Amino acid sequence: MGIGKTIVFSGELRYLRKWIPIAILIGVVSGLGAILFDDAIAFFNSLFLNSIAGFQAPTPLGEGGLLPSLTFNPYLLVLVTTLGGLFSGMLVFGLAPEAEGHGTDAAIDAFHNKKGNIRARIPLVKTLASAITIGSGGSAGREGPTAQIGAGFGSFIGKKLHLNLHDRRIALAVGIGAGIGAIFKAPFGGAILAAEILYMGDFEVDALLPAFIASTIGYSIFGFINGWTPVFGLVNLGTFQNPLDLPFYALLGLACGLLGIAYVMSFYGVKDAFQRLKVPNYFKPAIGGFIVGVIGVFFPQILGVGYGWLQLIMNGDFTLLPLVFLPIIIVLKILATSLTIGSGGSGGVFGPALIIGGMLGAILWGILNVLIPNFQPSIAVFVIVGMMAFFGGVGKVPIAVILMASEMTGSYTLLVPSMIATSIAYVMAGKITIYRSQVPTRAESPAHRGEYSISLLEKLLVKDAMSNYVVTANPDMLVSEAAEIMKKQGIRGLPVTNRHNELVGILTVTDILEMHPDNRNKKSVSSVMTKDVVVTLPSENLANVLGKLTGNQIGRLPVVKTANKKQLIGIVTREDVWRVYRIEINSRLEEETAQ
Repeated sequence: MGIGKTIVFSGELRYLRKWIPIAILIGVVSGLGAILFDDAIAFFNSLFLNSIAGFQAPTPLGEGGLLPSLTFNPYLLVLVTTLGGLFSGMLVFGLAPEAEGHGTDAAIDAFHNKKGNIRARIPLVKTLASAITIGSGGSAGREGPTAQIGAGFGSFIGKKLHLNLHDRRIALAVGIGAGIGAIFKAPFGGAILAAEILYMGDFEVDALLPAFIASTIGYSIFGFINGWTPVFGLVNLGTFQNPLDLPFYALLGLACGLLGIAYVMSFYGVKDAFQRLKVPNYFKPAIGGFIVGVIGVFFPQILGVGYGWLQLIMNGDFTLLPLVFLPIIIVLKILATSLTIGSGGSGGVFGPALIIGGMLGAILWGILNVLIPNFQPSIAVFVIVGMMAFFGGVGKVPIAVILMASEMTGSYTLLVPSMIATSIAYVMAGKITIYRSQVPTRAESPAHRGEYSISLLEKLLVKDAMSNYVVTANPDMLVSEAAEIMKKQGIRGLPVTNRHNELVGILTVTDILEMHPDNRNKKSVSSVMTKDVVVTLPSENLANVLGKLTGNQIGRLPVVKTANKKQLIGIVTREDVWRVYRIEINSRLEEETAQ
């Protein structure tokens, strides 16, 4: 064996010695955490919905296959959804505000922006708050809490073992995949998800090997206790044999992409509305829960996770869920999920997305079945492909979700139609994502700032990237007027200049939000603006600019003519830096290709 091979082999052994025990530990905790969380949901579901309201939702075959019981008390149903929201809000906002909303996004944010750190209490609070939310009928999924359980332990073990910053982040990502792989009985998809979910169009390759180990361990522990049957049982789908059906799956992908955009817009629209609502934060999930309960009185299919309803559709049982009602159910499911989680409630967005996508697939199947005599694919096929395509598009995880949905149904026979539909949905959704903390690629992640682009960015200058058009405010303007300008322009910061166009400060959305709303019509911009402004010069390189932006946690820098005379001549943002970087990279690639 040569010296080079010996060194490589030695390095591989050191890597395995380090990551195998860490991955096993993360897998064990993720599997046990998934069991605890699943049992907690069952407990609160029995307490709130079954015992108090008298409502029993259907469950999928892998979770008992129970049939629904809709002879519930409507008043008590509204009561339990409201109380569930209130209890969840009190837990979250009283103990760990970071645990609100869908936990997967918080874990992604911790990877990119918080050096892989998650407070130890967050997984515990998230578990209990989400179990109450889902168990009381809130429309939310189970992946967010389990992702935070695994990610939280990954962060914990990273700190305890004094792992370096890179390895601590990898441990967190591995925890995300292990938790999700366990709760959905989808170890392969969960492992891929650990690497894919962090980015819109990239992979965290270093997370793959430990994620395979951790996800397998987590799944094995969860399956040993809760059974090995896939979530939706072993669905008999036959095999894909007719290429002429591919246009129908492409059409489903197109529909999933468009509806996915509506889902994201609805979710964040409701979330923004609740953030503006002037009531205590802990009370907001109760308001969301009340509205969800009212909707649930008339359409109980929107309550909880809802996998059991998809199971009935796959089985061709439309007794309690006729195909003609599915468009209404989809709209209300989107609204209910937005209200449950967007109000500050706790839960995931993956589960509801599967329901929405599956029902959309069923609608398209129903239309095709009427238009085309002897239409061959079963409704279960379109339901499953719809599940994959919808979340693959809005979650930016096309590969992982294809594998996960296949594992949840016990069948890999639909890979070809799923690839077509999911790819189209992914492209149609564009940059729209349900996870706002995702970044486009590793090159644009703070986690990899030291590994990419610095040498090139040092050669690019501010004058190459800055915008000469700058919207400004004057110091005597009322804060409310400046806020209106920001809203119309879609910007979060406003340079403040005097009558000589000299920079005297900057006003940000944060400055405005920290004020009492009544004072915005009374105080001038000069009284609240930040006067010690970080600036840049046209001749400064973009590596320094990126350091200033990230070091000060700001999104834009005013460009001044000289260091002494701060005459404002432009503005440069993070997006400007990466736009110029991508143009330069593409230009160099074209030159290399031409040669």
